[in-house]
Amino acid sequence: MALDPDQTSVDSITLFVALLCSCIVIGHLLEKNRWFNESTTALAIGLCSGIIILLTTEGKRSHILVFNEELFFIYLLPPIIFNAGFQVKKKQFFRNFAMIILFGAVGTLISFVIVSIGTMQLFKKLDIGFLDIGDYLAIGAIFSATDSVCTLQVLNQDETPLLYSIVFGEGVVNDATSIVLFNAIQKFDLSHITLRIFIEFIGNFLYFFITSTLLGVGVGLISAYIIKKLYIGRHSTDREVALMILMAYLSYMMAELFNLSSILTVFFCGIVMSHYTWHNVTESSRITTKHAFATLSFISEIFIFLYVGMDALDIEKWKVVSKSPGTSAGVSSILLGLVLVGRAASVFPLSFISNLFKRSESDKFTLKQQVTIWWAGLMRGSVSVALAYNQFTRSGHTQLRGNSIMITSTITVVLFSTVVFGLMTKPLIRLLLPSKHLCGGVSSGSFDSFPSKLMTDLPLIANGDAEVGGNNIPRPTSLRMLLATPTRTVHYYWRKFDDSVMRPMFGGRGFMPHVPGSPTEPLLH
Repeated sequence: MALDPDQTSVDSITLFVALLCSCIVIGHLLEKNRWFNESTTALAIGLCSGIIILLTTEGKRSHILVFNEELFFIYLLPPIIFNAGFQVKKKQFFRNFAMIILFGAVGTLISFVIVSIGTMQLFKKLDIGFLDIGDYLAIGAIFSATDSVCTLQVLNQDETPLLYSIVFGEGVVNDATSIVLFNAIQKFDLSHITLRIFIEFIGNFLYFFITSTLLGVGVGLISAYIIKKLYIGRHSTDREVALMILMAYLSYMMAELFNLSSILTVFFCGIVMSHYTWHNVTESSRITTKHAFATLSFISEIFIFLYVGMDALDIEKWKVVSKSPGTSAGVSSILLGLVLVGRAASVFPLSFISNLFKRSESDKFTLKQQVTIWWAGLMRGSVSVALAYNQFTRSGHTQLRGNSIMITSTITVVLFSTVVFGLMTKPLIRLLLPSKHLCGGVSSGSFDSFPSKLMTDLPLIANGDAEVGGNNIPRPTSLRMLLATPTRTVHYYWRKFDDSVMRPMFGGRGFMPHVPGSPTEPLLH
């Protein structure tokens, strides 16, 4: 019997949710495996599901949901990026902010130039159809985007706080830079580049960065002020949790409304809300929001990788490419080679320049750390796929041979980099960074941020040792911290301004609203 469209939709969603559950269960069983992580597990399940669907439908289709850019950019990406900002260790992030901008913005521009010029020169030798200069520049932006979802799984911020803050921060800034570049390329007529167009392009790029950041900070501060002044939690913790979630999503949608970089906006909104808003809510709401944001991010990540695995076998794209498999393989190989070269050309020279300005040898990047940063940015993921669909498809369908080759080559590079490089990541990190460097202690910066330690643990940090989750974690003595860290730094002056101006107005750590019957009430007395 033929099913009506509504029934077909229900069947597809049911099957997809069942696959999401299987990804979580299998990922849990493989958690101790040194080769697999959740992204590669979801990709593998997606590929296997695609093969089964392809066989059962007699080669008509391989996925149960049609790719939609709106689904990705409006619903799946915001929880991932917001949670990244919400969970970041702020002291480490802002202490290395110059390095993060250097790698994330300047490094992305270097990679963009190398990939664009490389494809212009090398693709001419292959018969892949007509591509104009806008397409080549778009390819540069597409393959300059290192996937934030992948890089977040490379390092653990408690084990390697310095490397994690740089790799993670660079991943977010890199995605934002790539998307801003991509949008600017589509906005400007680059067939005849003049000095005026180039200056407008750079000005537009800087405008996006600054205004997007300010918008995220502004929405975060408004949420903190509202919750602090109204004491919403004394009447209903559900309301303050709902307000936090909706205000976070509002920052992303406002950036989309004003055509700004929504990734940067929601990321900085997450940082501000973790610094002020989170401390203004009741204890139960803190625990709820912390886990709610992490859960939404986790489900979105699994959803994306599962779909990419299924979509890799879409028969429509491969029909056109199957007539010239050598050309498609050549394009994929060239793109992968340019990704490797572009990443190396950005990481190693910029690390060398950074080391020149660092006085202490301990602050300089070693060769092993540079290789780790280089490797972490080799993976391409859902952002590249979404941008490729935007540039080379019309209503989700590929009509031209060149477009089909670019879509299939993008999927090939994403699959290869995520699966092969992803499988090799854990062993490589263990080889480059031995366990004594990974678990040798906790930096002082890790105590500046809430997510990995609940507020109920703070009274236990009084005498040098903190007990978190049942484990004793050594904390440096005050004298040792004083000798290791200068007292007159940018962070020192910011904390002074924060304590005297920002926290009295917007709340934050130390502000505990009086809510009768809440877990914080005994602490107030």
